[in-house]
Amino acid sequence: MAASKMLIPSLTHFRPLTCAASAAAASYPARLVPHPPDLVKWVKREGGFVHDVVKIAHDTTFGLGLVASGQIPKGSDLIVLPDHIPLKFQSDNQDGAADSVLLHLSQLVPEELWAMKLGLRLLQERAKVGSFWWPYISNLPETYSVPIFFSGEDIKNLQYAPLLYQVNKRCRFLLEFDQEVKNAVKNLKPSEHPFGGQDVDASALGWAMSAVSSRAFRLYGKKLPDGTRNDIPMMLPLVDMCNHSFNPNAQIVQEQEQDAGNSKMLIKVIAEREIKQNDPLLLNYGCLSNDFFLLDYGFVIPSNPHDSIELRYDGALMDAASMAAGVSSPNFSSPAPWQQQVLSQLKLDGEASNLKRCDLNDLKSLSAEAPLGIATEIAAFRTIIALCVIALGHFPTKIMDDESLLKQGVSPSTELVIQFRIQKKSVIIDVMRNLTKRVKLLSGKETTTA
Repeated sequence: MAASKMLIPSLTHFRPLTCAASAAAASYPARLVPHPPDLVKWVKREGGFVHDVVKIAHDTTFGLGLVASGQIPKGSDLIVLPDHIPLKFQSDNQDGAADSVLLHLSQLVPEELWAMKLGLRLLQERAKVGSFWWPYISNLPETYSVPIFFSGEDIKNLQYAPLLYQVNKRCRFLLEFDQEVKNAVKNLKPSEHPFGGQDVDASALGWAMSAVSSRAFRLYGKKLPDGTRNDIPMMLPLVDMCNHSFNPNAQIVQEQEQDAGNSKMLIKVIAEREIKQNDPLLLNYGCLSNDFFLLDYGFVIPSNPHDSIELRYDGALMDAASMAAGVSSPNFSSPAPWQQQVLSQLKLDGEASNLKRCDLNDLKSLSAEAPLGIATEIAAFRTIIALCVIALGHFPTKIMDDESLLKQGVSPSTELVIQFRIQKKSVIIDVMRNLTKRVKLLSGKETTTA
């Protein structure tokens, strides 16, 4: 937990690279500069297209977003970006020595934290006086409401071990990577320094990683010799101001543009359906759990249909759940040889085991109802229900306690933390409710059969 407390800015530079400690310090975080350039005008000036009725406005839920000031027919182009506007790690106008250092640093970033790689490029452009992307970068939020910037107390109060692990992992990475960056740039000439001679600390790295993880898109890059395309993370100015919905009214498409024999990529946002006046422009960020929405984007989706609970398969815990459910002679701790073989096939036993389980998709895919018999199915469901009761009991607070705290008024970051854990508990309760219905249904069939 202590690692998160250290991601606090202490230095201020010309065009500073530090970040405030918590994006949740304000409902709508300020942009990097008080009066940034007009982003719509910049996109148009650089050869892009923005529909006449698309405007930047405050959204009551997410802060700044894009809104239609008039009706837009289905299929209309909303935004079109030519190939040179998106910010990618590699571009046509990079420098030699400074970028070799940046490339070296990017190779130290693990693939799962891909946002940090593009974040290095973002920091480079933020530090560069006269950067082509400054009109875009200056419009970015000064702070982000992601857990790496929460207080240690707020992180602890997430009450969910898998997310706690990820938050602390990212905090440790940023602190360690801070040292790698300092070692890589010390004694460099100004012309070789990737960040224009400015200090880059863990807070600045955290800001950049958060900016990318919350705003970047992974789109197709140029066609490879074998005809395939690799996906490339890129930041899409203005497009990234579309907020999220599982029921979006817009989508991103890519088109090839032939220009004097050169093939260039156009990135378009088009209307998926008719958009009415005052409607926000909405994209689907992906079918993600609340873990990813909070970790990468800084918000929580109530009643998220894609949310899940991660449980670890543990023989002793399963035995305890079975006994609590009244299932006779549980033997999860000491399975028979044939059971061990099945567990190995499920990757729940042996060297290649993966003991973390998030959902029941494999069980749901079974075509036969109660393939091992109704009694066995009922026993399995009762064991899972008891396991859910145990999991729910591991949370220090109940949902009613959390709801009471929200009514008392808390800081924005604490509010996010409480909302997150309410949703996790709700997932467990929903599973228990649904499985209880299944048990009653199967019990009725079992009685009829008898």
